[in-house]
Parts: sequence; structure tokens; C-alpha cells
Amino acid sequence: MLRMALLLILLGVCSGRCVAQSGAPSMKRLLIIGEEKGYRHEAVSHAAATIERLGRESGLWSTTIRTDTEALTKKKLEYNAKNLNDFDAALFYTGGELEMTAEQKAALLSFVHDDGKGFIGVHSAAITFADWPEYREMIGGFYDEHPWVTFDAPIVVEDANFPGMQQWPREFVLQDEIYQMRDWSRKMCAVLMRLDTGKTDLKNPQVHRKDLDFAVAWAKMYGKGRVYYSTLGHVEQNWDDPRLQAMYVGAIKWAMGLVDADITPRPLPGHAADVQNHGLKSKPVSEELRPQ
Repeated sequence: MLRMALLLILLGVCSGRCVAQSGAPSMKRLLIIGEEKGYRHEAVSHAAATIERLGRESGLWSTTIRTDTEALTKKKLEYNAKNLNDFDAALFYTGGELEMTAEQKAALLSFVHDDGKGFIGVHSAAITFADWPEYREMIGGFYDEHPWVTFDAPIVVEDANFPGMQQWPREFVLQDEIYQMRDWSRKMCAVLMRLDTGKTDLKNPQVHRKDLDFAVAWAKMYGKGRVYYSTLGHVEQNWDDPRLQAMYVGAIKWAMGLVDADITPRPLPGHAADVQNHGLKSKPVSEELRPQ
């Protein structure tokens, strides 16, 4: 009887563990592409390693890191190589004209647009595939110089409610490289951060945008899929900043559908629009928030 009782207890414990394990949500799967054909960013390796670690430590996602484009297909690959069907989101820290066939390009677009998977673009992802307009449409814009190169960028958070934005102050300065965008409009996305134009040298000869609207991070839909982009991440040391880490964790969670957010496009707020429309010097954000 004692042996039978012990056996029943062990069976109960095992059963409980099995139920607990089966009831636990499975980790999402992230594909990182870190290949560059143009300028080689020194931060790519550290960025990919950091994102892999954050996913593992949080238990939210497992990561496959590739420095080629083989996985960007829906065709079966040899041996145990994974393809797009194995992932919930793709993150690009890329640059230049990557080698992809027509099938691969169609598969990547379908992965996001039709399958509803996520896409996260980091920094030079916006200077990838200059001659592929459909990719530019998916990500939301394309590089048009970095007028200030790496500088102490004055940044304003437009949407503190978006996942991964809560840890930033409303206004802050971060040394990084901010891209100016072409083929981009805030009418097509939700701007999460922008440059504070009242504290930025707009007389720089490489400033091309007449509307003086320089987004630093945005979120949008591409068909059924969620797309996030930020120009932040050029400086390798910034990947050790808990604020930047939390920003990209929030971005990945949102892109994978783990959390939701309002991504309704919004017009350029307050006095920033005055700078845009009339060339006026903008007031500090603290004044923008005061009742009129």
C-alpha cells in the first residue's frame, strides 16, 4: 500500500508538471539579419548579441542570428536550416544591396503583409535595398543623408504609451546618428520619437526636408503585419543603455503581437508645427504642454 501511495504521489507530481509545462506559453522566434553590403556598422554584432540575450533572459523569444540572406525564403532548406516559416518576426540591422532572389523578396514581403508576422528595422535597415520600392513601402521610408552625423541628438518622445517608450524622459539628449528620411510621411505611420528641431542645426546644407519633420522612431502596419523602425543604434555603446534595450524589447514584443498599441497617425504636435510651417523657433516642450 505504501509503495502504491508513493507511486500515485509521483504520478500526480509528474502530471502537475506536465500540465504546467504544457500550459506555459511557448517562446516566440526572432530572426536577426546582420548582413551589410555598404558601410559596415561596428554596432551590428553587439546589437544582435544584446537582442538575443534580452529575449533569452526575458523568456519571450529565442533568436537565430544570420549574416546572410539564406533564411529569407519560404522554400525548404537543406539539413536543419530554418526559413521564414519558422519565425514570428524578422529584425534587420542591414545595409546596402543584399543578395536576394525574386522568390526571396516576395517571401519576405508576404511574411509580413500576408502572414501577419513582424518586422523591426534598426538604423541602417533604412539604407538597405535602395532599388526595391516595395521594401521601402514596407519599412516606411528611406535614408536621405545624416546631416549631423553622430551628435548629441535632442529627442522628443511623442508617444510615451507605446511599448518600450515609458523609460525615456519626455525630452532627452542621446549621442547617436539620426537619419533624414525621404519617401516618408507621418501620415502613414505613428511617430514615436522625433528630433527637437528647435535645438537642431537646420542650416546644415544636407537638410533636405522642407517640412523639418525628422522622425527617430515609428510604427506602422504593412498589410496584416506590424512594422517598427528606429534610427537609434549606430553607436555601439548605446546598446548597453537599459533605456535603448527596453525600447527594442518593447518594439519586438509589439511586432510579435505580444502587446498592442494605438498606432493611429498623428499630425506634428504643437509648436513643432509652427517651426515646420513658418520657420519659427519652437518653444520648449514644457511650454507646449501648458494650457493656453
